[in-house]
Amino acid sequence: MTFSICVHETYEGDDGDEHDRFGVAVTTRLPGVGTLCPFASENGAVATQSLVNVDLGRKGIAYIDDGLAVEDALEALLNADDGASNRQLHGVDREGTYTFSGEDCKDWFGHTSGEGYTVAGNLLTGESVIEATADAYENARDGEEPLAERLIDALAAGHTEGGDKREELRVQSTAVVVETTEAAELEPFYNDLRVDASLEPIADLRETYELAVEGYEKTLEKYEDAYEADDIDAGEEGDVDAGEQDDVDAARE
Repeated sequence: MTFSICVHETYEGDDGDEHDRFGVAVTTRLPGVGTLCPFASENGAVATQSLVNVDLGRKGIAYIDDGLAVEDALEALLNADDGASNRQLHGVDREGTYTFSGEDCKDWFGHTSGEGYTVAGNLLTGESVIEATADAYENARDGEEPLAERLIDALAAGHTEGGDKREELRVQSTAVVVETTEAAELEPFYNDLRVDASLEPIADLRETYELAVEGYEKTLEKYEDAYEADDIDAGEEGDVDAGEQDDVDAARE
């Protein structure tokens, strides 16, 4: 019912140090996929799908955060899962990748992986969906665009190729989550986005992403001094009305 991509990248941050980032993007022909499938931390990324067992994602990330390799973490969870034959589970950490598709997943199902990424899907129009998703990510891997944007583009490529084959299910959803080891005064709003019910989920996610980027940039521009000083008065000295104060307080939470 789903296809998704998990990614790990290393990059040089604004501080000149090397950092890691992890991302997951997913879409399906059901509402609310962002509440069920994608999981990420500054140590790894995991997607759980097909007949979803949310604990595989939650515990998988927790195990990776505790220091287990992604392969050991996810295999241990599947070995303890009586419904493993119905699951798809895949993910990445700093050192490697892991992919699994149970034999009872529904056609077309399958997975692929490359350097620092995994892609998996089930109930798809065909293998070309995950191939297109993987190719789109690989072709943009060295681009300057934020990872969240490139993950949305990868989903769009798979969706264009056919995506989830159940065309009778009109209400769809999608999500993207990115985590990084690089500290920021204000975490980017565009790194954790969901479209829970839509007839055009990828297009709506892209629009949501673009608006989130705009909102992030304008927030930094308006309140940068306040974040640097950790003092609301530093951002808008003598010029913050009650409504603006509420906006800033909400952004800081």
